[in-house]
Amino acid sequence: MQVKQERPKSAWRGSWRWIPAAIFVLSLCVAGLLLVYGKPPTRTSEEKGVPTAVTEAPPGRPASEEKQVLRSALAGAWYEADKDRLAKTIQGYLDAASVPPLESVQALILPHAGYRYSGAIAAHGVKAIAGRRFDRVIVMGPSHQLQMENIASVPRATHYATPLGEVPLDTDFLDALRKHHLFRSIPRAHASEHSVQIEVPLLQQALGEFRLVPIVVGQMDRATMVRMGGILAGLIDKDTLVVASSDFTHYGPNYQYQPFRDDIPENLKKLDMGAYSAVQAKDLNAFWDYLEETGATICGRCPIGILLSMLPTGAKAHLLCYETSGALTGDYTNSVSYLSVAFTGVWPQPEPATPGTSEVALSKEDEQRLLQLARATLSYYFEHRRAPTSEDLGVPITPGMKLVRGAFVTLEEDDELRGCIGEIIAHRPLYQVVKDQALNAGLHDRRFEPVTERELPRLQIEISVLTPSCPVASYHDIEIGKHGMTLEKYGRRAVFLPQVATEQGWDLEETLSNLAIKAGLPPDAWKEGASFAVFEAQVFSEER
Repeated sequence: MQVKQERPKSAWRGSWRWIPAAIFVLSLCVAGLLLVYGKPPTRTSEEKGVPTAVTEAPPGRPASEEKQVLRSALAGAWYEADKDRLAKTIQGYLDAASVPPLESVQALILPHAGYRYSGAIAAHGVKAIAGRRFDRVIVMGPSHQLQMENIASVPRATHYATPLGEVPLDTDFLDALRKHHLFRSIPRAHASEHSVQIEVPLLQQALGEFRLVPIVVGQMDRATMVRMGGILAGLIDKDTLVVASSDFTHYGPNYQYQPFRDDIPENLKKLDMGAYSAVQAKDLNAFWDYLEETGATICGRCPIGILLSMLPTGAKAHLLCYETSGALTGDYTNSVSYLSVAFTGVWPQPEPATPGTSEVALSKEDEQRLLQLARATLSYYFEHRRAPTSEDLGVPITPGMKLVRGAFVTLEEDDELRGCIGEIIAHRPLYQVVKDQALNAGLHDRRFEPVTERELPRLQIEISVLTPSCPVASYHDIEIGKHGMTLEKYGRRAVFLPQVATEQGWDLEETLSNLAIKAGLPPDAWKEGASFAVFEAQVFSEER
């Protein structure tokens, strides 16, 4: 996640906030409740947002000789229960889909209503990968049944069964995910969640053999999506297909969303294409901002967000099909939008990285190489008008530069802030963070005009490398001059880098009051009901 630094002159360094993912409204994806043979059922208390207890499976996975099969609960309702009829139905969808030839499809966004509604739309995306060989297919879908804040669930099983047969799960990959606290094993999340299950027969028909990684995604804030995307990106390879399962706008009284009542088909398309524009740009922040601004009811927003955070720079989006249930039924009283999107490109090989700890410090050589990398990145961009790869720059990558750390890159000109963007959550090697955030600070800090090539010789670059953030019991535990800090209250959050308070001459009370203001809270909001976390930073800059 990119975080902008907000400060006048030397102040406000490292200000950061986001609005967490909106309270999960489980009626958003009732498109998935449009069953093959009937009308949408009455919403349950879970769908109305009443919390449901989450029970995690005990640790350990079945021994290799113990076969454990997850069986789809959708057969006979969401799609045909008979194997031959289901295969014929899906093949009919595939045969009817008109898709341009696409090379190297690496990811898809597919709808997840009953096949009667969205099967033909989903088939466009699936046809784009038909006959290809993938060793592993990751399917991420949102949880409609359980509230799972900032976590995802992966099953403890060996196979997945649909009427078309059994699919082996990639148990080694699932084990690797469970080593991270963001991935749990919650049996109820997989028992009847349609968003993942609905995609499997389509993939079976198009691909044949593959290993499946089913992931049910909870309700997440932006930072968690970025962190989860980083974990996944560090494990996949070029033979992996990633599928984000999501319907788009849910319109009408059934979904408590009616931002317009006239020209519904045209306005729905305009709303959906606004969201797709951010998807096409592979911009998680723009996508999330659009959802918050419009209230667009996209149920798989978190799986899409994770995918956007994973996609490499060279990935390209292709909109293959767009449709609404209103158009299919001729009734727009309640309507759900469906998009089928393919991303072409190649997943890079995971780069080995050493987990960082607060005890590990960068050497002077590491610091100098990182500063060289930041300046070389900007220089290369102005010369070639594109973002460079690490190989383009010719800067040696030291072991310290491969540490997984968060960092900020600050640009100053004549002691005035010219741009500062960074990321707090550590999820990728430090040299990648510095390279990307140097460009973002110079070109994409919206508070300033982009840096020009003529300015480059006058810029001074400063880098702040962060240790992992640690919660503290009280603001009394914060040490001015040592700690960077985050404050969170009422869903608002802000951050200061460690050097902010000392640069401004603030004591603890002044620092926290200014931090609360940056979070959009009253100045004294830090005194009661706020939570705090602290981190340290190794700060270094070019010589003046």
